Amino acid sequence: MSVAVRVIPCLDVDAGRVVKGVNFANLRDAGDPVELAHRYDAEGADELTFLDVSASSGNRETTYEVVHRTAGEVFVPLTVGGGVRSVDDVDRLLRAGADKVGVNTAAIARPELVAEIADRFGSQVLVLSVDARRVTGETRTESGYEVTTHGGRRGTGIDAVAWAARAVALGAGEVLLNSMDADGTTAGFDLEMLRDVRAEVAVPLIASGGAGTPQHFVEAAQAGADAVLAASVFHFGALTIGEVKAAMRAAGVVVR
Repeated sequence: MSVAVRVIPCLDVDAGRVVKGVNFANLRDAGDPVELAHRYDAEGADELTFLDVSASSGNRETTYEVVHRTAGEVFVPLTVGGGVRSVDDVDRLLRAGADKVGVNTAAIARPELVAEIADRFGSQVLVLSVDARRVTGETRTESGYEVTTHGGRRGTGIDAVAWAARAVALGAGEVLLNSMDADGTTAGFDLEMLRDVRAEVAVPLIASGGAGTPQHFVEAAQAGADAVLAASVFHFGALTIGEVKAAMRAAGVVVR
C-alpha cells in the first residue's frame, strides 16, 4: 500500500499577513492567513504550512495569535516555522495549536537543538527546513548543493544532502527541501536535488520551490517526494488543489 502524497499550501506570514515574492524578494500581499487557510482546508489541502518570514521578536506574538486563530478554524495538520530557536519556542507553538514545527537556521547554528526537540516532543512534530541552492567552482560542496540561511541570502558552505541526513539521524521526522534557485519562479521543482536527498533520507520528504503547473507536482512525486508544497500558484489562483490532485491521480500518483 503506497502512502498518499500530500498537497500542502505554504503561507509565508509577515506581521500577520500572507506575502509572496520571487526568490524571497519583492514581496506582495496575498491576504489574511486565517481566510486563506480556511479556503485551502475547504479545497482539500492535506496540511498547511505557515512560515513566519519576519520572525523578529516583535512579530512573535502576532504569529502565536495567527496560529491560534487558524487552528481553531481548520481541521488539517498545521506546521509552523520561522524563528524557532529553542525547545520553549516549540512548546509555545504547539500550545497555540501547531501540530508540527519547522526548524532551519537555529538547527544549523546548533544541531543539538534537533535532538532536544525530538527527545521532548517526538520526531513526528519536527520538520527540518532546508533552503538549498546549487554551488559550483571553489564553493562547491560534495553533493553540489549548499544550505543557505536568511531567506537564501547567506551561504553556509554546509552540504545540503549531508545536513539533511545528519538532522534525520538526530531526530528530525520530516525534511522540507526548498530549492532557493527555483523558489517563486514557477519553472518546476529541482528534481535532481530531490532525488539526491531522497537517496539519503528515509523520513517523509516535502518538495518545495518552483511549482508552476500540475505536471510539476506529478514530477516531484515521481522523483520521490512524499508531499508537495507551493505558495504563489495557490494564493494568486493559478492552480487549485483540486487541479493538482486530479493531475496526480491521472498520472497514477496516490493522493487523498
